[in-house]
Amino acid sequence: MKYRIDKDSLGNKKVPAGAYYGSETVRALENFPISGLRFHASFIRALAIIKKSCALANQSLKHLDARRAKAIIRACDEILAGKFHDQFVTDVFQSGAGVSAHMNFNEVVTNRALEILRYKKGSDFLNSHDHVNRGQSTNDVIPTAIRLAALIGLKPLSESSEKLEKAFQKKSREFRDIIKSGRTHLQDAAPVTLGQEFSGWARQLEKSRERIEMLSKNLYEIGMGGSAVGTGLNTTFAYRKKVVANLRALTNLPLVSAKNLFEVMQSDADLAAVSGGLRDYAIALIQISNDLRLLNSGPKTGFAEIHLPDRQPGSSIMPGKVNPVMPEAAAQAAFQIIGNDTAITFAASAGQLELNVMRPVIAHNLLQSIEILKNVTHVLRVYCIEGITANKDRCREYAEASFGIAAALNPHIGYAKAAECVKEAMKTGKTLREVILNKKILSPEKLDKILSTGNLTKPGK
Repeated sequence: MKYRIDKDSLGNKKVPAGAYYGSETVRALENFPISGLRFHASFIRALAIIKKSCALANQSLKHLDARRAKAIIRACDEILAGKFHDQFVTDVFQSGAGVSAHMNFNEVVTNRALEILRYKKGSDFLNSHDHVNRGQSTNDVIPTAIRLAALIGLKPLSESSEKLEKAFQKKSREFRDIIKSGRTHLQDAAPVTLGQEFSGWARQLEKSRERIEMLSKNLYEIGMGGSAVGTGLNTTFAYRKKVVANLRALTNLPLVSAKNLFEVMQSDADLAAVSGGLRDYAIALIQISNDLRLLNSGPKTGFAEIHLPDRQPGSSIMPGKVNPVMPEAAAQAAFQIIGNDTAITFAASAGQLELNVMRPVIAHNLLQSIEILKNVTHVLRVYCIEGITANKDRCREYAEASFGIAAALNPHIGYAKAAECVKEAMKTGKTLREVILNKKILSPEKLDKILSTGNLTKPGK
């Protein structure tokens, strides 16, 4: 492999000749060969948007000449188009605050801009610190990039979630007249309709999505212009105003300069709150996935009240076995989101004085959670929910055999008498209906009315 020699404040460093990154990235590769994990593409795009916005601001204020500024902007546009992403090579577990990732990005932009200007990589005509990073610090760039990447990623997540909610709502309407046994404590309980169960799941997801959307509004406050510690060292108010305006224009997001630049530099509570919303969504997803698996269980020895679409053979040894693979995968994805939130919680709490240096792990985990949740809500809807069918006969059989319907008798014969009838039914193997009619406690007409679907699954008028 051929090398070139790049120089930084620590001295000279050998860099692969074809690499767009430079010496500081090489040092990071040496220092942090930890996980092999790289930052999410949305984080890289967010950095490109920020660098472009800053170059435009510096050019308009004549802090940067047009030739250099236009080359930086063009390099950022190429990165936004998907080029050079293989050059962003630093591990997600790295130097505090994301200095390594930030300088990796600055170096790639610098060397690509030098090429555009017909200079060799590593030339001192354009400098990563003095030109590409002018008016900026890792400490305002990285938290802003996390916020932008999260906001950009949350939009398709919301869209995917809404489609999943509508799929559940559609099934709720389709199954609205299918009565079944309710279950509490995994024991027989008062009847419900299958549609009512699906409606509850739809609302759980709807509230979870709305919670995330509400929490994400605080991410619109950004700290660009705060520089190293929030004071705006080496910047101007005009620069800050222009950078924020440029970011608004490039993202179509209602971004504003933070009310207090020190707060957004010190604290990642806003990011932790969004992660908490993703965690809450994951909790709902786990419950729903487990419920679907239970209702689908069998087909001979389980509930078998619904049938999930067959997606793949379920066993390497048992012929004909089919497993509920989509809710299984959804639950596992949700577990990962909860784990990510735990890491984010610890990282967000680890800030000290003017800066939280634990942001790289926050960036990785938060953006991974958003990506996972977006994708899993899509595949769960398309490959599972939309194709669910109901076993009406099994639902009716369980509903009629369940002693949960005894609760409807309480207003008519009293709790004690109803409990006595349940015990006799269990002892004799008769249905509850048979016991009540044999004892002549109620007339057949009265009992039919009490145990009708409408009466069992809706409040009285």
